[in-house]
Amino acid sequence: MTDGARLAPAIDDGADATLDRAIVRRLGPFVRPHRGLLVAAIVAIAAFVTTQLAFPYLIRRGVDAITGVSEASAMPVILGGFAAAILANAAASYAADVFAARLAQRVIFALRRAMFAHLQQLPMAVIDSTHVGRVMSRLQGDVNALQDFFETSIIAVGDLALLIGIVAALFAMEWRLALLTLLLLPALWLLRALWLPRSRRTFARARDASSVVNAALAENIAGIRVVQGARREPLNLARFTALAERNRDAQLAASWSAQIMTPAVDSLTGVAMAVVVAGGGWLALQGWIDLGVLVAFIFYVQRFFDPVRTVAQQYTMLQRATAAAHRIFEVLDVPVTLTERDDAADPIRLGPTIEFDDVTFGYRTGAPVIHGLSLTIAARETVALVGPTGSGKSSVAALVRRFYDVDSGAVRVGGIDVRDLSFAALARTVTMVLQEPFLFTGTVLDNVRYASEATRDRVIEAARAVGADPFIRRLPLGYDTPLDQRGQNLSLGQRQLLSIARALVADPAILILDEATASIDSAAEAEIQRAMRTLLAGRTSLVIAHRLATVRDADRIVVLRDGRILEQGTPSALLASGGLYATLHRHNQASFEAAVDDDRAA
Repeated sequence: MTDGARLAPAIDDGADATLDRAIVRRLGPFVRPHRGLLVAAIVAIAAFVTTQLAFPYLIRRGVDAITGVSEASAMPVILGGFAAAILANAAASYAADVFAARLAQRVIFALRRAMFAHLQQLPMAVIDSTHVGRVMSRLQGDVNALQDFFETSIIAVGDLALLIGIVAALFAMEWRLALLTLLLLPALWLLRALWLPRSRRTFARARDASSVVNAALAENIAGIRVVQGARREPLNLARFTALAERNRDAQLAASWSAQIMTPAVDSLTGVAMAVVVAGGGWLALQGWIDLGVLVAFIFYVQRFFDPVRTVAQQYTMLQRATAAAHRIFEVLDVPVTLTERDDAADPIRLGPTIEFDDVTFGYRTGAPVIHGLSLTIAARETVALVGPTGSGKSSVAALVRRFYDVDSGAVRVGGIDVRDLSFAALARTVTMVLQEPFLFTGTVLDNVRYASEATRDRVIEAARAVGADPFIRRLPLGYDTPLDQRGQNLSLGQRQLLSIARALVADPAILILDEATASIDSAAEAEIQRAMRTLLAGRTSLVIAHRLATVRDADRIVVLRDGRILEQGTPSALLASGGLYATLHRHNQASFEAAVDDDRAA
């Protein structure tokens, strides 16, 4: 859009990292279709926990058999139990990992697809005001953070269950020693209370810093030609270095927060082991417990802090995932203000007429760029919109295609208000050729038939009609030649010819050319003009241009200034009227800006 960008709240990076029920509830619809995998993973986790709890118990029975507390003949059974537990443990662990990974992949696939679908439906107001790098950070970095959490969260649930099982086993064997061991838990909870608020802020800052770096990368890569042309490399490097340093510091702080709980839990594990050995040894010397109980207690206490450590690490991932989830749902919560009505008309073919009925429109509330515009374009009429930059030309074109909604008045296509038409009906009827032709990854053939399902023969026919066939056949693979990013292996004129061929293949009833030759050199312009004449033939056309050569064949010229119609008529009538268009033509000026300056000076 050359007339500005409608202001709207952009997708921000200030998401709160607090876990709440709203996040869990929002994730529910993405998990619910895969309940079978969730149940299978939980069953596998339950089997894994059971086998983990069985090992210390079997060790106790083995020690009792060796020390004579129980019958020595029980050893073969105990050894058989060990073998069965080992096999069951391995199978359950493998199954839990597989089911958890599959569940995570399917949930993340659905979430990523929902984000992409929503982004494609967002109004131009949001797209205009949002940096592409930050959107990419959400689609990739935040979704990946959530994926990492999903893949390990079910395992963490198993660790929590194991923790509860170990506590129950400790109290079942010797309640006094169990109480002595669990006296260390308040210290663990105190560490968590001190760590939690800092970690939330740290992880949120790390995600934001990463998003800013991604935005800077996307901007500089997309504008590399301008960067190199202006020799901005040193300055851009210095700015990027500052952003990267902030990101590095934020990531280091997040890493410190993530790792600080591990040595704390390890220290508590050592203290707990010392308590068990000292207290349990004294109880054993007093004859209150057997040696097998003490040995089993040592193994249980050792395993008790393993899940504590894992749960602490998982809590770190939970904080990262929560921050990511907030940012993801912030994207999904951006309202789609341009919606299709439930009863929207969807005719196969609309009448090829355009009508602006007292239209007022602005990108900011209270600051209209189009004021009470009334204009009717008849079927198969070519109307050229001319005027200085900021006069509202591109805004008029965008309203026809309903990229924005008017503030007041109505825009009608085929006699029907565009707000009452389906998006599909508008897309079939109205096609735009923009100043900057955008080509997608794929072959020449794929790009020409991007907006249609045309056959190869139809594509070749359209390319011949607009004069693109000769240069296409000179390409290494002709129509099957893959294009570089945005078609950079073609000249700007060649890209525009493909864009015009794409419009011809779509065969619209109404065509909008928005500065289609503004960036083309004079040598290529004649070829583009011939292609445009082929494209415009028999169609209702709205042509936006600065150059006289682009509009001299129009049936009618409408001159805009400050969002209002200054004058309109046939080229000959406007020349005779002595107005702004005549001034431009008389002085053979290249742009309307110069003519406007002369007119105002007079």
